[in-house]
Amino acid sequence: MGLGGGGRTAVVVGTRVVETGSVVVVSGTVPVVATTVPRGCDSVADGRLWPLAVPPEETTTATITPASATTATPAAIRAFLTRPEATLAHEMANLEDQLKALPAKPGVYLFRDERGQVLYIGKAKTLRPRVRSYFQASTDSRSTIAQLPDRVADIEVIVTDTEVEALHLEQNLVKRHRPPFNVRLRDDKSFPYIAVTVEDDYPRVMFTRERHRRGVVYFGPYANAKKVRETLDVLNRVFPYRPCEGPQPGRHSGIPCLDYHIERCLAPCVGYVSKEGYREIIDGVIEFLGGETRPILRELERKMKDAADNERFEEAARYRNRLFSVRHLAERQAADKRAVGTIDVIGIAAEADRAAVQVFPLRDGRLIDRYGFHLENAAGQDMGQLLETFCLEYYGSSPSVPPQIVVPPDSGDTSALEEFLSEQRGSRVEVRAPMRGEKRRLQQLATENAEVALQSDALQSERRRLRRVEALEELREALNLESLPIRIECYDVSNIQGEAIVGSMVVFQDAVPKKAHYRKFGVRGLNGQDDYAALAEVISRRFARLRDATSDDYDESFAATPNLVVIDGGKGQLAAALQAMQAYDLPRVAVISLAKRIEEVFVPARPGPILLAKDSAGLQLLQRVRDEAHRFAVGFHRQRRDAKAKESIFDTLPGVGPARRRALLRHFGSAERFLEASQEELEGVPGMPAKTARDIYAQLHKAGRA
Repeated sequence: MGLGGGGRTAVVVGTRVVETGSVVVVSGTVPVVATTVPRGCDSVADGRLWPLAVPPEETTTATITPASATTATPAAIRAFLTRPEATLAHEMANLEDQLKALPAKPGVYLFRDERGQVLYIGKAKTLRPRVRSYFQASTDSRSTIAQLPDRVADIEVIVTDTEVEALHLEQNLVKRHRPPFNVRLRDDKSFPYIAVTVEDDYPRVMFTRERHRRGVVYFGPYANAKKVRETLDVLNRVFPYRPCEGPQPGRHSGIPCLDYHIERCLAPCVGYVSKEGYREIIDGVIEFLGGETRPILRELERKMKDAADNERFEEAARYRNRLFSVRHLAERQAADKRAVGTIDVIGIAAEADRAAVQVFPLRDGRLIDRYGFHLENAAGQDMGQLLETFCLEYYGSSPSVPPQIVVPPDSGDTSALEEFLSEQRGSRVEVRAPMRGEKRRLQQLATENAEVALQSDALQSERRRLRRVEALEELREALNLESLPIRIECYDVSNIQGEAIVGSMVVFQDAVPKKAHYRKFGVRGLNGQDDYAALAEVISRRFARLRDATSDDYDESFAATPNLVVIDGGKGQLAAALQAMQAYDLPRVAVISLAKRIEEVFVPARPGPILLAKDSAGLQLLQRVRDEAHRFAVGFHRQRRDAKAKESIFDTLPGVGPARRRALLRHFGSAERFLEASQEELEGVPGMPAKTARDIYAQLHKAGRA
């Protein structure tokens, strides 16, 4: 269907105006003007194209006659409206209005794309010139930032009173949105933390090496993982918080685990402790880790004396041991706290779009460790911007900030950073660039280490890139592929004797995992173990969704066409996958299978396998893909199997949820007594409807349990 012609043409879908209330008016294929169509315009036919006799005014009321209207399919309308040239006029006009209205005040700015996703977050002393600079001819020298203007569809600004407030706000927004164009901090090793999941109903206290989840309080980083685990062991003896994993406590059986019986847990899973009582325990943990040890020491000493006075000597001995453990732990923490720094020395090296940061923490004048990090999307950033970005990430979530931080000499004005770090610490923090003396020597040493780390990382990255290119080229030659297998998908199934049958799909893009495109499949409708049928179902469900972006159930991973499909298995699995794929009108997709025994590669229409050299980059890539698919499938299978293993008789009863399960256990005292109950006894449970009690009794009787 041709659009345009000699006159102007406008497109509207019913009275719902597409493209945020605007309609694109074109002459041929070139946009002329974007105008607003009133929402109450009911004379516009749905899915119509019509000629406009004159150029539209500021507001256009479209009136057409059926004779002059031609019908357009929704797909054609969507394709027409989403053309870059069709939306350019409206977006540029909208951005220009926003740029004109920017305030000349400090604050934070957010760039969003047409889907509302945050692309970039920045702060500015004065918003107007800073934001407008991105859209002027003298664009930012950063290669990544130079791509921003073409993708920005909306600008959001938040005005603050001071630059320090803008710094705080920028830090929080970057943590929340993780924009792709912002500088990203990447550790060259991970450090242990103690995490408290304060937003859970029954929070956990656990060892972790991450510190980015919302709703979690982190304590650390610590230099020694063994000491962290020892600390957690002592804490669990003093504060009986739940050691089980997952956001919800305990097992589905409704029976306390061993930790309850050895006094390591108060069994919140069966309601032996209230949420308020459990929260007091967690508050004590947070208070202790935050340095307030005197209240818990006094409480333990009081309990020890009370137990001794009442001649409960074994209990008094347990409290005595806990008291000694807490005192030892508190003394160690106090020593660490007194030693907190003297100084942190920071060295930064930048090249192209990467930067490396080295931190030398000096405690009591001794260099106790070396922390290394890498910054991505760093091209074009000056030393002051890199330092600020790093400190926001590194010190923003750390409970310990040293009183002095030594930085490179060309860091510029650090007054706002000083104020931010002082607020984090609770006392004054000095950020200084020494010009002579021992601190200057240490800073130079940190910078030299950062340069070495940057060169080493660049060399390793280039080696990995060349190895990936070599692997893709080898696969194209060995498998006789039409093009490089840029997107590789691998499939595997996992089960035990036909139980909890699952499938996995993993994706490697440019020879590296693309985990956002991984997918899991729960196989349905199979009786017994049949790996071929399970694999065929997984393949069928995947390629049934190979559709365009206009589909209602659009999935970015399923919509992408792979260059190579790898099946974990031999000839039988390959045949099952090919048969499943033949049911769909697919583009040319290469399919192979990789058998584990001697790493044989099977291809269609070839009787014998292809044997690649064991040290070849191509075979090693296939092995990584296959092993990742296997790992992903086994992990999902174990997850479903564990969930099923945790099921109890209560999970099969009609009308019984967590609340009624607790009511039944409280009323009868044990699962055995519950199974022996009569229908009248079940009806006597407080809050139990008579019909539900009868259904429970019938289910138990039917199952042969009563």
